[in-house]
Amino acid sequence: MTKKSIAVFASGSGSNFQAIAEAIEQGELQATIRLVVTDQPDAYVIERAKTKGISVLAIRPKDFSSKQAYEAAILEVLEEKEVEWLVLAGYMRLIGETLLDAYRSRIVNIHPSLLPSFPGKDAIGQALDHGVKVTGVTVHYVDEGMDTGTIIMQKAVDVVDGDRERTEAAIHAVEHDVYKAALQKLWH
Repeated sequence: MTKKSIAVFASGSGSNFQAIAEAIEQGELQATIRLVVTDQPDAYVIERAKTKGISVLAIRPKDFSSKQAYEAAILEVLEEKEVEWLVLAGYMRLIGETLLDAYRSRIVNIHPSLLPSFPGKDAIGQALDHGVKVTGVTVHYVDEGMDTGTIIMQKAVDVVDGDRERTEAAIHAVEHDVYKAALQKLWH
């Protein structure tokens, strides 16, 4: 089995990036992270990537004339690094047609709900506001819509009644394992 060359896209702390990198180091995932892409030049994921010796592309959309120009700049580096798969791990932007066309059926995302329920931003807050008793984690392919791609794997998580912090902790406790399992399923 050949290792998949991947780029991890993140906008924040990078805990999912860290979990993926550790799964690779431990031989649980047959992949090589060639690049971390972030739209936030001060995101903590940059420090995590540097610690692991992984290249980082910190690139702000507002520095470009259009979404297409922004994604074209990213695509140029992805092609240079010979990246095969894009793994979104807390990347807070919709992927546009430039990257979708180049990586059709090779972009995956993790989302903190049981899609199709509660797509988009603040899925945990949406679940709490709706009073559901169960939420969860979904790994899915990325398409043109907001969290509308084909579902690869899901895991249910009980909502801690009215307690956002404890519900978030419960979701985070399972998402790293779910993402790893979904990627293993795709790449084996």
